[in-house]
Amino acid sequence: MSVRPTDRTYRNPVLDADWSDPDVVRVGDDFYLTASSFGRVPGLPLLHSRDLVNWTLIGHALDRLEPADAFAAPRHDCGVWAPSLRRHDDRFWIFWGDPDQGIFQINAPRIRGPWTAPHLLKPGRGLIDPCPLWDDETGEAYLVHAWAKSRSGIKNRLTGHRMRPDGTGLLDEGKVIVDADRIPGWFTLEGPKLYRHDGWFWILAPAGGVETGWQGALRARDFFGPYEEKVVLAQQDTDVNGPHQGGWVRTPSGEDWFVHFQQRGAYGRVVHLQPMRWGADGWPVIGRDGAPVAVHERPDLPPQPPAAPATDDDFPGGRYGRQWQWTADPRDGWATRHSADGLRLTCVRSADPHDLRAAPNVLTQRLPGKPAVVEVELRLDTEQPGARAGLAVLGDAFTWIGLERGADGTVRLVHRFAEGGQPGGHRDAAPSHPAPEGRALLRIEIGPGARCRFHHDVGDGLRPSGQVFAATPWRWVGALLGLFALAPEEGHGPAGAATFTHFRITDM
Repeated sequence: MSVRPTDRTYRNPVLDADWSDPDVVRVGDDFYLTASSFGRVPGLPLLHSRDLVNWTLIGHALDRLEPADAFAAPRHDCGVWAPSLRRHDDRFWIFWGDPDQGIFQINAPRIRGPWTAPHLLKPGRGLIDPCPLWDDETGEAYLVHAWAKSRSGIKNRLTGHRMRPDGTGLLDEGKVIVDADRIPGWFTLEGPKLYRHDGWFWILAPAGGVETGWQGALRARDFFGPYEEKVVLAQQDTDVNGPHQGGWVRTPSGEDWFVHFQQRGAYGRVVHLQPMRWGADGWPVIGRDGAPVAVHERPDLPPQPPAAPATDDDFPGGRYGRQWQWTADPRDGWATRHSADGLRLTCVRSADPHDLRAAPNVLTQRLPGKPAVVEVELRLDTEQPGARAGLAVLGDAFTWIGLERGADGTVRLVHRFAEGGQPGGHRDAAPSHPAPEGRALLRIEIGPGARCRFHHDVGDGLRPSGQVFAATPWRWVGALLGLFALAPEEGHGPAGAATFTHFRITDM
């Protein structure tokens, strides 16, 4: 029998969507969380909570990705990997690794900014998962990071540095402080989070692979080691595979909690909250004796109303909400503001308007982690033959449903898809239908297993379209919902626009 949550309990995941590689910090009565954003813009999402269960998205710390020429086109699995969020010297700090460039740092006096420009702290390929520590006992500052084998040929190691207290530079060449090749049975050690507790340096770090691994703890009296290790959270007999990579936070009353992610295929990496305590042997005990909990008593914090990151949008004045991210650095003119509601997207001319995976001007948000219905209304305002706009489920394979202006001048409802690993054009998923008014209601029913059923209404009632489409992730990023408007490269002058209204996601 499944256990149901009550007013005094919560159910995992507390963030049921792709908030990958979460890290968390407390400031007074407030908790803040950031996560990986990879190649999407704006990056480094910032979430707020007062009870560790109900979270809202309050902004982003990174406006654009640099260098601009590297992120002018989508790089879905690159960019911002595994950030660490800290509070020091009355400032917020975020460190992250770009696997192709190195370790970056930004900071701000307030969580909503203004944030400094990215500072490259350590250049190099394959440098990932950095975490700083300012040691209040000694005044020293440190940095630990992991390695991406795909770029560096190195994995399963953690490297440590002494760092300048102002976070602007490193004070040594670095030293491998944990070589997990020497720990029997451990592999793919990564994602370290660095702490000081009870006279020890602590590194909380996962190993064993994203989908199949476990959460480890390592401790040493000296930052540079030697470290001893212990598995502190593993799947055991639960359905939470690979409990992986997160952060420890303490409440004002002294309770300890751990947030981490679970890889769930097309849904990406959803966030769980685990109780944590310190055992008699001095090691952390996470979950229920080292196994993830599904339902648990809430943290000892003031009750809060139910909340979750926003999904719905009426696009007032043509503006889109914080939940939306472009698939590359945005350019002026992709979305235009106006006096009414509705998102007005320019039909951007493209040499390949068929492959949405290569389009930088797709406006995306995360796929919901539980069965849901997605709806949006679309109007195509263009006379350009071949111009199209629609609602997509975007991943290594993708599909979209929307409107297209034909060579004969008519607007038709189309539904197309492309298989994973097959770059280039896509194929029809269903016969096209006339849309004489140039309008359509588009609907996706996302069932268990991220299996998507499509429907449309062009004025003659809601009708099903095509076969069920199983959403797929990229390598590290979950599937996305996307809105887009594109046109063929051939032609002169503006290619028109498309207007989206009343975007809604409701539980199914």
